[in-house]
Amino acid sequence: MFIQTESTPNPATLKFLPGQEVLGVGTADFPGADTAAASPLASRIFGVSGVTAVFLGADFVTVTKADDIDWQHIKPEILGAIMEHFQSGKPVMEGEAVAAHASHDGPDSEIVGQIKELLDTRVRPAVAQDGGDITFHGFERGVVYLHMKGACAGCPSSTLTLKMGIENLLRHYIPEVTEVRPVAL
Repeated sequence: MFIQTESTPNPATLKFLPGQEVLGVGTADFPGADTAAASPLASRIFGVSGVTAVFLGADFVTVTKADDIDWQHIKPEILGAIMEHFQSGKPVMEGEAVAAHASHDGPDSEIVGQIKELLDTRVRPAVAQDGGDITFHGFERGVVYLHMKGACAGCPSSTLTLKMGIENLLRHYIPEVTEVRPVAL
């Protein structure tokens, strides 16, 4: 098994490409070791000292490290953990997958449907290239609330991506959208 790595716009995050399907469909975000119980793969990666977050995509694993740790010290251990997991035959996730976007009922459901469609077709594929994901969290009085995951969470350029990229895109196609804001869960 050969695992490639790619840098991301977030210097604290690396993208690992095992050359095979990780989740296939959807994503899974583990912002701390205490949240990784549903994923044997994420749990194994959190066993590496200095790992602070794990994000699973269709065909990649994004790992975030503590600021005081150098990649050269933990990258070999992370590569080993990923390789051991795939060789073990254990599943990546246990249980059912969770929907990417928050549900939204009410008078704005048509607008929310348009927002989710644009996120799924134009935004999420682009941010997946950088090892992250952006999902819908809510819509209220013209403001779209988005949750940034993986390499996008804590990335220095995430505010610029939200304001200059995603906000402009949504406002162009959906006049009811006036602003985009991040949410932390």
